[in-house]
Amino acid sequence: MRRDVLELREFYASPLGDAARAMVERKLKEAWGDARGLDVLALGYGTPFVAPFRPAARRVVGAMPAQQGVEVWPPGGRNLAVLTDEDTLPFANALFDRILVVHGLEESADPVGFLREVWRVLAPSGRVIVTVASRNGLWANTERTPFGHGRPYTRGQLADLMREAELEPSGWTRALYAPPVGWTARWAEGFEQAGSRLWPGFAGLLLMEAVKQTFAVKPRGARARVAAAPVLAPAGGAAPASRAPKPASTRGVLAKDAPGS
Repeated sequence: MRRDVLELREFYASPLGDAARAMVERKLKEAWGDARGLDVLALGYGTPFVAPFRPAARRVVGAMPAQQGVEVWPPGGRNLAVLTDEDTLPFANALFDRILVVHGLEESADPVGFLREVWRVLAPSGRVIVTVASRNGLWANTERTPFGHGRPYTRGQLADLMREAELEPSGWTRALYAPPVGWTARWAEGFEQAGSRLWPGFAGLLLMEAVKQTFAVKPRGARARVAAAPVLAPAGGAAPASRAPKPASTRGVLAKDAPGS
């Protein structure tokens, strides 16, 4: 069962939630820069992390699963968030250049189907970052935060799942070394610096970046018929005719080595 959107909002309004947001947001900026001129999707409950991209990006949209609920975002402005079924996203094929998945995969009833929808709406040259609770981390072992619900993953498990959905992992990193208790929030930065050097395997979150495979798509019933729509361009080819060309990103992938290396 997914966490309610009110519970998620309350967590990210707390000092501990704000520290978690800051640690993940830093990783996103390292990977994507400012996403200038790009179309960005936050899937699950990713809106707290993608707000900094709005000034430079062409479009930033939040999509929240129906079982979770949706909130108006951004507050006080034109709404850019939508309520959606996780296995039928209301977007055209190959629409987004960057997709962030947070609080999306762990509680999905069909993780492969969920990621296949990510594959469908991701542009051929696009990149997706999936953020999940790390199976070895403290955050997966407490229910006091949203990251303690659903299925945590190891790096190998997440890489295998993404490949099954035709997403090829290209990089990974970890975040959130502070213990999941409120008093540690003020020292989150110190925990982050020390933890990445002293106990890297005990990070709370795992972030994995992947690119879209556009070849040798395996049949998957109804989902395959949607994913095989002809608007998808070959890898490295021109953008779909319905979209203007986007500037190529000059940023690298996440800092760690690619999975399996």
